[in-house]
Amino acid sequence: MKIKKNDTIKVLAGKDRGKTGKVLRVFPEQEKIVVEGINVLAKHVRPAKKGERGQKVYFPARMAVSNGMLVCPSCGKPTRVGYAVSHGEGAQTRKERLCKKCKSTFI
Repeated sequence: MKIKKNDTIKVLAGKDRGKTGKVLRVFPEQEKIVVEGINVLAKHVRPAKKGERGQKVYFPARMAVSNGMLVCPSCGKPTRVGYAVSHGEGAQTRKERLCKKCKSTFI
């Protein structure tokens, strides 16, 4: 997946379109992500003990990764992601993500 944990994304579709947030969790097998403050749902929780009140718990739910676009840390714009292979010292090669707008690399 091109989006990883701790990336900043901009939402492209859905009820939170246009908002930005930080990726909290990634589910590559389902192609879904959880973003802080985006797609927030309420869950009603029963009281644990007698005499307590029930409550609503708000949490960010999963969303499709195709509904988010990565925001480049250097230029600050939503961008597509490319890959570049950098050749390190010796025989080490490293695959880095590349911003398609400003051509800067980020890990």
